[in-house]
Amino acid sequence: MSEVPYFVSHEEALSILRQHPLPLRTEILELDNLYNRVLAEDLQSTVDDPRFDNSAMDGFAFRYEDSIKPPTILSIKQTLQAGTDKHPTYIDTGQATRIMTGAPIPDGANAVLPIERCTISDDGTEVTLHEIGKKHFIRKQGENLKNGQTALTKGTLLTPSSIGLCATMGHASVKVFSKATIGILPTGDELQLPGEKLSDNSIYESNSFGLASLVKMNGHNPIRYNSVSDSIDVLRQKLDIAASECDFILTSGGVSMGEWDLVRKLMEEEGDIKFWRVKIRPGSPPLFGYWKGTPLFGLPGNPASSHVVFRMLVAPYLRASASGGGVKEKRVRVQLAEPFKTSPTDLILRRIVIDTSGENLVAYSTGYQGSGNLNSLVLADGLTLLEPGHTGEKGTWCDALLL
Repeated sequence: MSEVPYFVSHEEALSILRQHPLPLRTEILELDNLYNRVLAEDLQSTVDDPRFDNSAMDGFAFRYEDSIKPPTILSIKQTLQAGTDKHPTYIDTGQATRIMTGAPIPDGANAVLPIERCTISDDGTEVTLHEIGKKHFIRKQGENLKNGQTALTKGTLLTPSSIGLCATMGHASVKVFSKATIGILPTGDELQLPGEKLSDNSIYESNSFGLASLVKMNGHNPIRYNSVSDSIDVLRQKLDIAASECDFILTSGGVSMGEWDLVRKLMEEEGDIKFWRVKIRPGSPPLFGYWKGTPLFGLPGNPASSHVVFRMLVAPYLRASASGGGVKEKRVRVQLAEPFKTSPTDLILRRIVIDTSGENLVAYSTGYQGSGNLNSLVLADGLTLLEPGHTGEKGTWCDALLL
């Protein structure tokens, strides 16, 4: 272990991970199949958005100067709706066009007034404007996007709004990264599947289920394996199977310094470790390396720690493998509502509830912060990012990662 980076900082771990990206293939998918996929190219708009000046309201379009002393009576020249084949008539002084939302603004007009602020004459030939016209009710050509503008970047995790934007830009299909197959292998003699009757000194295995959901949340495919008993030979066999079936392996448990931390032992003896232990709390024991050429993350066995390490190391690794661009996890600045225990050497990741009711975002602890207390993570809105040396005093500020 003397040549392996040991007890590295969070930033050092991320730097090492960026040097070992997960190889990802690409594929072309239609819009209907894009949800939660990762964009594999920068995407440019094929059109201006809007394509032409159009009305944001149902109402009347006219010259702004004709409305500055309401009420004003104008003659109605035509009616335009969205998608019309009509050629809009030029609007001169004293004239108006009845217009529907999305319809093109006729030349000469530079303001719109909603229908509810107008009165149409009984014979339908005139309109009375009861207020000054609104220039901002005209949506200008290209005000959202210009033709050729890059609106989505490589690495973006595609959400409902970004998929809608793909369509707005004129793309029927886009290039995305193929989903990586990520094997999840929990370890420990004490683990039994939920629903089984627990034997003495056993606990329900939860990590693989939570980690599988985190994998899906990041746009990839998990394979959950049953827990591995505390046997070097069995562990080796299961890792070989996972390496043959998966692009990437996540183990949970067995990475600390104990006699029965077999993942760490086996990786020391037969694997290729790139770092072991990270200066974060909770979750300091993780290791990263390769098993038979397949990237492997050894995560802590305690449930809260495994989730936190995934968010702090595995998710950034997956994003960096997809170019490092696009959507990142969101951070906010919070004020501590109570004192928090900190460290001179470690990044402290306390589970917090964030109160948004006041002028500032205020962070409260979710309670007992034990690394096995998954309930405290369920209650949390975020994680503190208390840098080494932070005092943790009530009233001080720190960054927080939104969950």
